Amino acid sequence: MKRHILLLTAILIGHCAMLFAANNAPIQAGESSQTILPKREMRAAWIATVANIDWPSREAIGHPDLQRQELLQLLDSIEALNMNMVIFQIRPTADALYRSELEPWSHWLTGKQGEWPAGTNLSNPDGTPYDPLTFICTEAHKRCIDVHVWLNPYRVTNGFTPAQLATSHIYRSQPKLFVKYGKQYYFDPGYDQTRQHLCRVVADVVRRYDIDGIHFDDYFYPYRIAGEDFPDEKSFLKFPRGYTNKDDWRRHNVDMVIQELHDTIKTIKPWVEFGISPFGVWRNSSSDPKRGSATQAGVQNYDDLYADILLWLEKGWIDYVVPQLYWEIGKKVADYAILARWWAQYTYGQNLYIGHSVSGVGTSKVAAWNKPNEICRQIRLNRTIPEIQGSVFFPIHTLLENRLGLCDSLRTSLYRTPALLPSVGGHPALPPTALKTEYTSLGTDQLSWQPAEGAARYVVYAFPEGAEIDFNNPDNIFCITTATSVMLPFDPYRFTICVTSLNRYHSESLPAVL
Repeated sequence: MKRHILLLTAILIGHCAMLFAANNAPIQAGESSQTILPKREMRAAWIATVANIDWPSREAIGHPDLQRQELLQLLDSIEALNMNMVIFQIRPTADALYRSELEPWSHWLTGKQGEWPAGTNLSNPDGTPYDPLTFICTEAHKRCIDVHVWLNPYRVTNGFTPAQLATSHIYRSQPKLFVKYGKQYYFDPGYDQTRQHLCRVVADVVRRYDIDGIHFDDYFYPYRIAGEDFPDEKSFLKFPRGYTNKDDWRRHNVDMVIQELHDTIKTIKPWVEFGISPFGVWRNSSSDPKRGSATQAGVQNYDDLYADILLWLEKGWIDYVVPQLYWEIGKKVADYAILARWWAQYTYGQNLYIGHSVSGVGTSKVAAWNKPNEICRQIRLNRTIPEIQGSVFFPIHTLLENRLGLCDSLRTSLYRTPALLPSVGGHPALPPTALKTEYTSLGTDQLSWQPAEGAARYVVYAFPEGAEIDFNNPDNIFCITTATSVMLPFDPYRFTICVTSLNRYHSESLPAVL
């Protein structure tokens, strides 16, 4: 027999609303991460496709069935760790790991740029065309995992020559836009057409795919090659844009593309985030005594890669930043702890996450990386700095190897509870309305509710009878789901059960209460 229960009363709504507001304040610095974990925390990993670092494996090149299987294994593995985001590389060399009319299929996916191997099945089991990006978005969202797509803005070759580029590649039709630096080819950022093409590519992806974010890493102007200057003298002379200093001009080229990409993304889907993962040092204090960090790094974003990250944060052109702090705590020339606190001073109200490298865990010559707790120490340090709201790991395949028991520590301690993603800053949006819910008993206990307008996911809380109603403690989260019902493996009358909804900005509604 179905039992409809009136769940919301004025007194209970008011009481829980006050508790909800009070308990959803951020955990303050100094609170123990051993007792209460953050309710909101970004927990992500990069999935690198260039050179088949993470996906697809070389055995799966050109084989959709194996590629789908490998993606499912990756998603299942990070779901088991209570992680909530993947950053999936879809454009490593001005190519595409998705169906595109603007750029050719990547040879990292197919074996030959622009072509699928003869006889390869290009369809999903249901007959729809195979598209890795559609597939990962669908499967990740089922697991309440966000998908940010990772593009390289300027790189054209990486370990191969222009002769191996597809006939449809833009290099073939507009060679003047490209330069050779070292052994690789790049777009010249000095041309308007470079910026326009990149914006078209991003607009196409945002418009056609159900992604949650656009992401660039640290490759803007390429890392310097000793004794060789980036060959952009021709474009500098032709389009100086009022600049006489080439370094300032180069920074302005990158500034323009970041601003235009921001505007492009937000015009199409304002909830889609735009994030940058720069090299870990903006400037050393020796280069900038006022704002530089107390480091002696050999590379600086501002001076070498022409990426003025702080300007982009200050202008609100990016929603989040993930500095790659790939060093250990205490490193002399680039101390993780010093840099984490430095970046926290310069968020300008945007979200800050930290990029961690797990490549050296258990294999490095540096002693710190051969101890089980270096990454754990870093995460615990992050949680004492209120501005830091999460972590991203590189590479995902090394993370999942569980070196020195790292995954065990995440699963049982640091990530033992689910976490909501931080809300998207700078985008005011009313949270979805409160829910009507019903409890149904049909041999098994099921809690169901009506869909909320604008909701992307729902959070189900279960507070044991007599326990404090603490919405800030993620131990009380029973599940996060895209469904409008859940099976309850316990007697609901011995718990206070609340349901909230989340919209695409990760704003949370007031609770409906059982």
